[in-house]
Order: sequence, then structure tokens, then C-alpha cells
Amino acid sequence: MAIDFTSIQRVLLIKLRHHGDVLLCSPLPHALRAQHPHLEVDALVYADTAPMLAGHPDLQRLHVIDKRWREQGWRTQLGQEWTLLQTLRSRRYDLILHLTESWRGAALCRLLQAPYAAVAAYPRRRHSRFWRNSFSHHAAIPGRLRHTVEKHLDLLRVLGLQPAVTERQLILTLQDAARARIDAQLSAAGLNDQPFILIHPTSRWMFKCWDEDKLVQLIDRLHADGHAVVLSCAPDARELASLASLQRALRQPPRLDLGGQLQLPELAALIARAELFIGVDSAPMHMAAALGTPCIALFGPSGDLEWGPYTSADKKRILTADADRFPCRPCGLDGCAGSKHADCLSAIPVSAVTQAIAELRP
Repeated sequence: MAIDFTSIQRVLLIKLRHHGDVLLCSPLPHALRAQHPHLEVDALVYADTAPMLAGHPDLQRLHVIDKRWREQGWRTQLGQEWTLLQTLRSRRYDLILHLTESWRGAALCRLLQAPYAAVAAYPRRRHSRFWRNSFSHHAAIPGRLRHTVEKHLDLLRVLGLQPAVTERQLILTLQDAARARIDAQLSAAGLNDQPFILIHPTSRWMFKCWDEDKLVQLIDRLHADGHAVVLSCAPDARELASLASLQRALRQPPRLDLGGQLQLPELAALIARAELFIGVDSAPMHMAAALGTPCIALFGPSGDLEWGPYTSADKKRILTADADRFPCRPCGLDGCAGSKHADCLSAIPVSAVTQAIAELRP
């Protein structure tokens, strides 16, 4: 049932997930305000993911839940949660869009008493009366795979708002200070005016990572062809160890290694400066899509139809294994039988990546 958006003043988006997931909800504030400019749109996310939406031109306020509250004791956590709830109540939301199936979101819809609340019709929640009655609208989930961005936008469609194609792009705002720091680092490495290929080979889920020997072959070939290569990874011990092992196997070091050295705004600035991004299913891949940087993404067990780079076809190449050889993918498991190693990802040849590079580079 469509709602009258002229009667809506404030909207709250709830997205309590990881960095890439939060970035994938960035089209919603724009789609809402493109058709109804009077709306004030807020978002509630975890504090560590807030940079994904910081500076969004269509967001009025960005509320956060800090996971570190737990470390400060239950009294402090309870106080922080109460303060947040009072802040949210003071905004008097008319509409809440809950973008996951977490129970916290359902509870907030009840506590904030918004006249309208929308959520996807998650099969695992449909038998709960508490869940069903926490929302006024349930967006049907199609039987076939659908990109996560489009599933988020379905919450607007079920309310009667049909986002135009031009209103669905990912939005990631660059920070001037972060750009200045990246410009300085690139200049120090002799890359101030030189194009470079950024390779971010890791993910917080290591089973999504391509084989080291293939990465070595790829990077050595890029070096031989005269390309400048920059490497990056998150400041996570496993990712740093993986990047260090990769570098030991290379014939020559990359032009610049920024592994573990960048905050999210700086990583965004680096991706924006790259002529090409190469990576796996990860938040930096989604950042490349949002920033319009041509992107090569390698997918194994995770679903590329749901999680692939959400950008135009001329800006991306999604590489997967032969479907005839691996009809089981995407299985969603953390490697074959939970082994942390995915045969379908290992099966992607280096030649597929080099061909994609030739297609995307001008």
C-alpha cells in the first residue's frame, strides 16, 4: 500500500552491518530526497562504519552505536543506549526503513512509534507475530537473486516510490584532508601525475581471497608491462600477514605499499586516484564502484549477483569460475565444506584478469 510522502517529515534508515553493507544503502537517502526534497533522512549505523555515510549530501543526521560501549561495563552501555534512544525519539520519525533482519531494528520500530515502518519479508521472521507487527510494510523478496541495492530500494517501491535509474547510484563522499594525505604519499612515491593500478587482495573473510601464486604472477606481469602497482589492505593481523607473504614472493616490490596504513577516508581517496581497482568481494570493491573507479572483482563462494560492484557495465568486470565446472557456486560457505579454501575461486586464471585489465584500461 502506497503512502502519502507529503505527510512524511523525517525518515530513519537502520543498517547495522559491516562497512560494505552500509555503503550499499547509500542510494536510499538520495532516492527519497530526489522525489521529495522536503524529507529529512537520518541513518543509524555502527560507529566504525559511519565513514561510509559521512558527508552524504542527502543525510541530515548520522546516529551511531559504538561496539566499544560493551567494554566499558553494563552501566555505561545502558546509559549510552538510553541516550541514543532519547535522541532518536526526539526526532519523531514518520517512517523507518529497517535494512536487515536484526531484532534490534524491530524493537526500535516499536519504541520509536513511527506511523510507518518497512522491512523485507524475510522468510526466517515470517512466523513471528512480534516481527510482523513491528512493521506496516513488508517488501516481497523475489525468488531469483537480486542485487542488495535493489533489495534495499524495494522498501521504497512497496511504499509507492519508484526510484529512477539516475537515483540509484552509490554515494561515497571524499574528505579533503584525506585526499591531501593521499596526494602527499603518492607524490613521495613518484606517482603524483602517473597512473597506477591499485590491488587490494584481501578481505575480512579470508576465504574470499584469490590464491597467492596467481597474485604473484599477475603483479609480476604488470611490473614487466611497465604498470605502477600500489597495494593496500586493512590493518588486520591476518590481512597484513597475507600481504607480507605476497610481497616476499614478488620479483620486485610494488611502487607503494599502504597495507594497514589507511583509515577509511584515506582508502577512499586512494581508490578515487587509481586508474583501476583489482580486488575481491570486499568493502573496498564497493567503494571503487561508488567512486566510479574501473573495477575488477573476483568472486568465489559469495554471490556476485547480490554483492557485485554496483556500477555501470563499462566500469566493471566480474570474474567467476566456469559455471559448468562449478554449478555449486555461489554456495555462501567459507570455502569448500567450510575448509577456508574455495576451489571455484582458485579456478579463475591469471589470463582472465589480464584480459579484463586490457578491456577496462583506456
